[in-house]
Amino acid sequence: MGDAEVGRNGRAVSDVAGELGADWHAISDAVIAYGTALLDADVDRVGTVTALGVDEVLFARLGWWRTQAWSTQIVDVARGQLLDVIEGRSSGGLCEWLTAMPVAIAWAVLDLSGPWRLAFNTMLPHATQVADPFHLGQLANQRLDDVRRRVQNETTGHRGHKHDPLYRSRRLLTRADERLDDKGRQKLLGLLAAGDPRGEVRTAWHAKETVRSIYDIDDPALAEVFVERLGSDLQDDSCPPEIRQLGRTITTWRHQIAAWHRSKVSNGPTEAINNLIKRVKRVAFGFRRFAHHRIRALLYAGKPNWDLLATITPR
Repeated sequence: MGDAEVGRNGRAVSDVAGELGADWHAISDAVIAYGTALLDADVDRVGTVTALGVDEVLFARLGWWRTQAWSTQIVDVARGQLLDVIEGRSSGGLCEWLTAMPVAIAWAVLDLSGPWRLAFNTMLPHATQVADPFHLGQLANQRLDDVRRRVQNETTGHRGHKHDPLYRSRRLLTRADERLDDKGRQKLLGLLAAGDPRGEVRTAWHAKETVRSIYDIDDPALAEVFVERLGSDLQDDSCPPEIRQLGRTITTWRHQIAAWHRSKVSNGPTEAINNLIKRVKRVAFGFRRFAHHRIRALLYAGKPNWDLLATITPR
C-alpha cells in the first residue's frame, strides 16, 4: 500500500504517487488517515518505559516572518523508540503528556534544560534525572570557545583572522586530548604560548578536559564527590569568568551529572531519532502542519505494528 511505503520506508509522497499513477493529495491524505488510525489502534506500541529522553527539533518556519515552529520528541532511550511528538518545546506540553504515563519510569534523561527539569520535577518526582554527557561536553567546549574569543579580542582588538594564533587553535582546543598526536599537541601549546599571554585559554582547555574525565570514573560514589568538587573548583577566582559560569552550572546539575554513573543511559538514542525525523522532513521538503509532521515521524521512527494496517478502517 502507498501509505505504508511512505510511512514505514520514509519515501516521498510524490514518488509513491507517481508509481501508482495517483494524485499527490490522495496519497498524502491516505497516509495521514491510515497512519492516524494505525497509531490509535496500536495500543501496545508504547509498552513499559523505564528510561525516558526528550529533545526538541525545529520542524518548520512559518509565515511572512519565518517564525520558528518547534516540536518535542519523547523517546524510550532504553529501546531507541519514538513514543510521541508534541507541539512546542515548553514544560507545559511535556507535563500534559506525562500525566498519562505510568510510574514505571526510573530514569529521565535531559540536556541541561530548565523546562525539561521542571517538567520532570513536577510529573516524575520518583524518577532519577540524568544529565546527558554529550550536552555537558558540548557546554564545556562552548565555554572554552567563549574564553578564546574574548582573549582574542582583548589581545588583538579584533575578531580572529586566519593568521592569529588563537584563531588557528580553535579546532585543536575542542578536540579530545586523546585524539591529539604529539605533533598536534605541540602545535596547540605553541599557539597558546603565542596568543594567550595570561594563560586563560589554557586554563579553560584544562577545565574542559577535566569535565570530560568525569565519565572515566567507574565508581558512582566517587563520581558524585568528584563532580561536586569540580563544580566548586571551577568557581575559583583564578579561573576565567566563563569557566566560573561553567562551574556554577555543574554545581546546579551535579546530581543529574553524577546519576549517569548509575544509569548509563544518555540522550544518544533521542539524537538518533531526531536524525530520522530530519530525514523524513528532507524527503518531504518540509512540513507546514504539525499534525502531518507528527504522524510521519511516528510512522517512521515510532515502531508501530504494521500487521494491524490491514485490519483498520480510517475515519
